[in-house]
Amino acid sequence: MTTRQHKVHTQLGRAAVRIFAANDRMNQILIEHLDPAAWRAKPPGKVRTIAAIFTHMHNVRSKWVRLTAPHLKVPRQLNRAHCTPQQARAGLTESAARCAEMLAEALGGYGGRVEKFRRDGWAPPWPVGPEMLCYMLSHEAHHRGQVCMLAHQLGFPLPNEVAYGIWNWEKLWKECGAPGGPGYDS
Repeated sequence: MTTRQHKVHTQLGRAAVRIFAANDRMNQILIEHLDPAAWRAKPPGKVRTIAAIFTHMHNVRSKWVRLTAPHLKVPRQLNRAHCTPQQARAGLTESAARCAEMLAEALGGYGGRVEKFRRDGWAPPWPVGPEMLCYMLSHEAHHRGQVCMLAHQLGFPLPNEVAYGIWNWEKLWKECGAPGGPGYDS
């Protein structure tokens, strides 16, 4: 790897860690502001509850770490039938930290042990690269959209400042310890 390629790769690694932290902050904000009655409210049809969606997100993250970076401490699975909002927040915080470590190793250019991204046992592994981060973010964004829609449909709409607040990346990045905001290496 040339010096320039190494620099780009390490910048990508640092950015990926910050991006995933902002991604997790969005999840935390939703849970913080969700009406407690919405957590287990049963949607019509064969649809997951909001509790089940957030536990799924955490459990999938744990699977990514287990399959892709088994040398890292794999977060324990959450039980969607019994998980509280507080347990989900703690679990998501832990799984986000492990995913950030995995991304730093995969994209940081430091010769880490993560060489392939394994999404699931049925899926072919991918070489590490931006696609790994994009896949992870897409999965989470899809489920955040479900949560926002379900909360609204169940009669528990999120306040506008929350719904719009998850799009304020400058504020999210500052809350995650990156005062320069997106695009800055501070």
